[in-house]
Amino acid sequence: MKIANGIYMLEISANILGTPSVINPTLIWDNDTVILIDTGFPGQLPLIREAIEKVGVSFAKLNMVILTHQDIDHVGSLSNILKELPNSVKVLAHKEEKAYIQGEKLPVKVAQLEAHLNSLPNEMKAIYEKMKAFYENNKSSIDETLTDGEELPYSGGITVVYTPGHTPGHISLYSKHYKVLIAGDILQVQGGALIQAPQTSNFDTNSSMESLKKITQYDIETVICYHGGVYKDNTNKRIAELANGL
Repeated sequence: MKIANGIYMLEISANILGTPSVINPTLIWDNDTVILIDTGFPGQLPLIREAIEKVGVSFAKLNMVILTHQDIDHVGSLSNILKELPNSVKVLAHKEEKAYIQGEKLPVKVAQLEAHLNSLPNEMKAIYEKMKAFYENNKSSIDETLTDGEELPYSGGITVVYTPGHTPGHISLYSKHYKVLIAGDILQVQGGALIQAPQTSNFDTNSSMESLKKITQYDIETVICYHGGVYKDNTNKRIAELANGL
């Protein structure tokens, strides 16, 4: 789906804990730079390639991946992308996420499950084992770290917004020119409504609330949520309501 000139929301079918769903990576296409923001679940490379080429961009031209954070549904197909396009894709993430993605630290969701392993139902224990094995076998290097407020020179300018809470180094990306926020997992669309990500999915609830307050500083007309897709109904007002706990 075209959001603005050079900004496209991809729609990738997914199965989340047995429930059919859709996830929404974003593609930024600017002259010679093709950027994929987040890479789906493990095994979704064919779907990602198809979605990119449906936009009218050759998958072979992909030369940058920006990760909003470390979760498996965001980094899942990164290693396969890097194998498919060796030495041509630069990977960027916030400095606080680097060690997790490179396998130097146990990802926070895996650590949370591990801390309660003895009391988990068998189904969740199986998910823990699969997640841990994935991260151990799919370590990827971060080529460049991003910092809060950094301006990336693509699609009229993209601002890195450090929005921790969901994970320690979660980022969102803001296009001032088009007033578009690529929100990662700080926000979701559910039943047509813009909502905060479930508190149970957050690493630090207080930080998540502070991050919501932070994005009220930006003039936003359109939000792309990784879970739920596009929201554009009086967006600034709705984000302010969420930041105030409404």
